[in-house]
Amino acid sequence: PPRSTLFPYTTLFRSKEGCPGIPDTGRNLMAVVTMKSLLEAGVHFGHQVKRWDPRMKKFIFSERNGIHIIDLQKTIQAIKDAYEVVRKAVASGKTVLFVGTKKQAQQAIQKEAERCEQFYVTNRWLGGMLTNFATVRKSIDRYIKLEKEDFTNLTKKEQAQLLKEKLKLEKNLKGIKGMTKQPGVLFVIDTRKEAIAVAEAKKLGIPVVAVVDTNCNPEGIDYPIPGND
Repeated sequence: PPRSTLFPYTTLFRSKEGCPGIPDTGRNLMAVVTMKSLLEAGVHFGHQVKRWDPRMKKFIFSERNGIHIIDLQKTIQAIKDAYEVVRKAVASGKTVLFVGTKKQAQQAIQKEAERCEQFYVTNRWLGGMLTNFATVRKSIDRYIKLEKEDFTNLTKKEQAQLLKEKLKLEKNLKGIKGMTKQPGVLFVIDTRKEAIAVAEAKKLGIPVVAVVDTNCNPEGIDYPIPGND
């Protein structure tokens, strides 16, 4: 079956009347996230039966041609619950950190995070990005300094070295350049791949909203959204 787009999930962060980062009302949200839109996006397709995690059993509707079919009624309810958490967090001035480093998620995660002026990680999760944020912030400050640096008066060798350093920092830190404190919510695509990010958020008491496919463990995720990741 086709793997889905992230559209149904990213409607959690649709802004109202052009206000960055402020989600629309629940009524308008659910007008967008309908059973039809979920079906069209292929959200109901899980992984092969042999790859399933038994802890996802309560979210599975049936099996078809060796593929688990996710119960979209439960997905819609989970989106409603997650939406309320995100809405309240953003309304109180907290931020959301989007995390999706798998190739299929990178572009959508960056696009949606930038659109609602929130933060994102799409290249790779650096260990300690949350639990050791003070150190990560020093690297961000270094990246910002290099962005403003004028390399024209340096030798070609020095220019090449600094440019290489800048590009490396940009690749990993561009999405959190403006983040000065821990986020209020972590939004994750593929909890298996982003296990370290989830563990760090859990340690710090940061709520985790995550899309969990049939091969994932939903336990320990504060607001799991069953669906094709």
